[in-house]
Amino acid sequence: MKYRKLGNTGLNVSALSFGASSLGGVFRDVQREEGIRTVHTAIDMGINLIDVSPYYGLTKAEAVLGEALRTIPRDRCVLSTKAGRYGQDEFDFSAERVIRSAEESMRRLGTDYLDILLLHDIEFGTPEQVLEEGIPALEQLKTSGKIRFFGVSGLPLNMMEAVLSRTSPDVILSYCHYSLNDTTLLGLLPSLERQGTGLINASPLSMGLLGNRDVPEWHPADEDIRAVCRRAAEHCRRQGADIAKLAIQFSTSNERIPTTLVSTATPEHIRNNILWTEEPLDEPLLREVLEILKPIDGATWPSGRPEWGEQPNRQSGERRS
Repeated sequence: MKYRKLGNTGLNVSALSFGASSLGGVFRDVQREEGIRTVHTAIDMGINLIDVSPYYGLTKAEAVLGEALRTIPRDRCVLSTKAGRYGQDEFDFSAERVIRSAEESMRRLGTDYLDILLLHDIEFGTPEQVLEEGIPALEQLKTSGKIRFFGVSGLPLNMMEAVLSRTSPDVILSYCHYSLNDTTLLGLLPSLERQGTGLINASPLSMGLLGNRDVPEWHPADEDIRAVCRRAAEHCRRQGADIAKLAIQFSTSNERIPTTLVSTATPEHIRNNILWTEEPLDEPLLREVLEILKPIDGATWPSGRPEWGEQPNRQSGERRS
């Protein structure tokens, strides 16, 4: 496993990290024992960053992860969780709720401190509450020693630029913007590197677009994006390859991307994901797949409140209302 520096935090994190949303049964019913074995497999094979949230499984993911970590020395794991999102449409970035959420998460996780605490999906909160209450609450938690580092997570990259221009987060978590079909996250790297902000890249499979299963109905991507991704997956299958493998290798191979989160609750799957990162990329296949995906390169979908500003649909500047 390769390890890279996470901004100016001083943390060295595994190039592939573990997203614990699956432990909450977000994608399918998961037995606690299977989830615990998956966490242990990930750590035994070199993953040291685990990210979770009270939202995942409505606190179940944190509870299962806490149980899994009872037998793991605390210093073997960089533990990241979130605050601010507690249900499908339940958001609260007020200072009081953020501080209380951190305490609740620590109890579920069985720890007296968090390595990283992120405000979760901030585009669904008002900029005023996020920036004037949520961020100061994180700073207070850091000063008190309850957390080591803080930051934000969300989808729109223009929102991340706004946060970076007004605050100094230690870390940001961005998802669905550094994958085979969307590399627009690269445009944010100069700002991150200039400020020394660490980057966690999530969802190299674009929430299931780059896989061999049917894309879930809840996925916000439009049919144009779905259709092109299906063609890319079919091309890989014809070559006897798995687009998921190519996607994970692509996202973890860029040295400027410190770590990429994958989520699974199956020991075999996390083992395969880790082994894939140690194999060389199939460069000819990568070029063919990128060519297929070129018509939707940078295409995304709207997310969050209009107060955060207009969100680009494509790199070219096309906008989606």
